[in-house]
Amino acid sequence: MISTPFDLKRSLSTFETGAYAINLVKEFSLVNFSPASKPAKIERKIMYTDPINLGIAPTAEQKAIASDKRVGFRFGDKGTHSSRTIMLEELSTLLRVSQPSFNREEFRKVIVQENCLGKRTVSTRKLSLQRLSELYGLDGEVLLFRVMRQLWQNDERGRRLLALLLAMARDPLLRITAPPIIRLRPGEELSRQALIDALNRGTGSRFNETILDKIMRNAASSWTQSGHLQGRSRKNRRAVSPTPAVVTFALLLGYILGARGRVLFETLWAKVLDTGVDELIHLAMDAKRVGYLNLKASGGMVEVSPAQILIEEERRLIHGTD
Repeated sequence: MISTPFDLKRSLSTFETGAYAINLVKEFSLVNFSPASKPAKIERKIMYTDPINLGIAPTAEQKAIASDKRVGFRFGDKGTHSSRTIMLEELSTLLRVSQPSFNREEFRKVIVQENCLGKRTVSTRKLSLQRLSELYGLDGEVLLFRVMRQLWQNDERGRRLLALLLAMARDPLLRITAPPIIRLRPGEELSRQALIDALNRGTGSRFNETILDKIMRNAASSWTQSGHLQGRSRKNRRAVSPTPAVVTFALLLGYILGARGRVLFETLWAKVLDTGVDELIHLAMDAKRVGYLNLKASGGMVEVSPAQILIEEERRLIHGTD
């Protein structure tokens, strides 16, 4: 079967049906039957899970490796989008004035001391450093940031999607808002309530209405910066077009979490690219020709390895995910 870019409602229904056993919210009702004279007692237990599990089920070991500071994933129910967006403009400026080898201290220097972002006060410079570090890692020794930056330098057209993918890997709140965005078809208007409901399900309704509204607005702005939405007061869906570099990064994110073969093209990272599986495979073949990936495809079987874009220490670090 040929996949189409927006043949997604069936795929995203897995969030509700549990076909991948990764409901955003799983609700189990345990009915204790009693004599006819007494009403049945219904007990409910609610389990919240991360949409990062779309199509895959990372083991505890794989999550531990992914969340290693040298790799860069972040898990939990807290995130930068309670206060900021993906800050694409600031990130673009920062990567333009810094070097690929920069470590945390060197990024601190250019942001706080040299004020490369043009902030008015030292406190706002420090806050910008903190938020950008939360979203992107800002350290050449962090695998995800290093690879994203390498791809960023070589692929101007794919930069906004590269930023989105890394921010999603590091901000659980942004990840939680992905399913309602993916479900929309081009031209459809984003419902505020859809984001609010997703956030409530994903965080156990722990945020009050004011904070929820702020996260929702920041997330909507981020999805606009990434190219998935357009408009000011009303946000309408638009399709994005990934590049081979963007597909490479999406496959790497899934690979670190344990996805292999064709499943790599069905993860959350792949779904946000608005592109069918067959076309993603073609883009991955282009990435292979550029030298980003090792890929073999034959008779519906696909083998992918991102080893070429990793340094030796990084390959050893994520070897435990095989």
